[in-house]
Amino acid sequence: MTARLMTIFVFTIIFLLIDYYFFQGVLVVSKNWSPLWKNIFRYGFWIPTILCIAALFWWAFDDPYKYSANFRNWIITGIVATYFSKIVGILFLLMDDIQRGVRWFISLFQKSTPTSTAGEVLSRSEFLSRTAMIAASVPLGAFAYGIISGAHDYRVRKVAIKLPNLPKAFDGMRIAQISDIHSGSFWNKTAVKGGVEMILAEKPDVIFFTGDLVNNETPEVKPYMEVFDKLKAPLGVFSITGNHDYGDYKSWTTKEMKQHNFSDLVAAHKELGFDLLMNENRFLKQGGEKLAILGVENWGTRFSKHGKLDEAYRGSEEAAVKLLLSHDPTHWDAQIRPTYKDIDVTFSGHTHGAQFGVNIGDFTWTPVQHVYKQWGGLYQEENQYLYVNRGFGYLGYPGRVGMPPEITVFELTRA
Repeated sequence: MTARLMTIFVFTIIFLLIDYYFFQGVLVVSKNWSPLWKNIFRYGFWIPTILCIAALFWWAFDDPYKYSANFRNWIITGIVATYFSKIVGILFLLMDDIQRGVRWFISLFQKSTPTSTAGEVLSRSEFLSRTAMIAASVPLGAFAYGIISGAHDYRVRKVAIKLPNLPKAFDGMRIAQISDIHSGSFWNKTAVKGGVEMILAEKPDVIFFTGDLVNNETPEVKPYMEVFDKLKAPLGVFSITGNHDYGDYKSWTTKEMKQHNFSDLVAAHKELGFDLLMNENRFLKQGGEKLAILGVENWGTRFSKHGKLDEAYRGSEEAAVKLLLSHDPTHWDAQIRPTYKDIDVTFSGHTHGAQFGVNIGDFTWTPVQHVYKQWGGLYQEENQYLYVNRGFGYLGYPGRVGMPPEITVFELTRA
């Protein structure tokens, strides 16, 4: 508890320093306002500060998971949005202090230092202070827009893949992929239903779900069972586990409780009508021909390694085409490509595209591209493909900015 209090104390001091510095700009901007609006603006400025610091102390003396993971996410988002926005504004206030410091330094070597600003409509300080207020509102507005509009702005991406060994009976097969549902983060059930309806409207032959049904524990998915059990396809719905499905990010009283939670998650997949592939494979049969669908538990270079690709592969050797579901895209370069050259397409998720990106024409940038070599979209090495889905849900920040939630629809054709 002592260490936690010390951490809260340090963050409180940092927040107050940021607020004090930013408040100097508030004073400058509001100096010529009427007394009423001046007081509303100046006193109102400190309300988010009080709420953020109160949230920090609540965190120190209470269990944030006691209410819901979603409640914890909203607290984190509010604090990050508030202070990230202020830091952006401070950059402009800092420019003002630097230019004033430079002018003061120069004045030390001048006999006279004319400082009159007569005729100026707006002083440099007032201009930069107003700019700081505007600059701070931009990220704050983006955070809000990402929650209100971006969180459930589902987009259908259509991808064509040509496979030379694809059996004729499967030529033109349509696959819908979703990933990273993270049901514990949802806050708009109606919008989620709309996303499921979009998937069904594409009339896929088969549906793949590539992991992370929950954030921390299985009960998170219970309110959404009636939503996702509507996912049906003629050739079936196949699923795998992701790193969040094992309960590794929650403190459990006993090991048995954690194991029971995972057993409940496996049962939830079955109740949803998903065929959960736990290091195993299935054959799809059509017109006297077949292809193999392989699925592994989570395996990643940075996260848990439950996946056993050798077990999933065993028995599928005869299949002309093999499709693999593996949650973490780092698995592709680490194990799949070097050893299993006849796995034609790997379907992954995990990265979320960082839930933030910039898309201008053909230019796309997201911070996650500096962490993952394959972070989103289709990749090819020789005759093998990897597709990384940007995710259906969200984690932590309950929204998305420039990186909308994705439903991918593939059409497999013979090369």
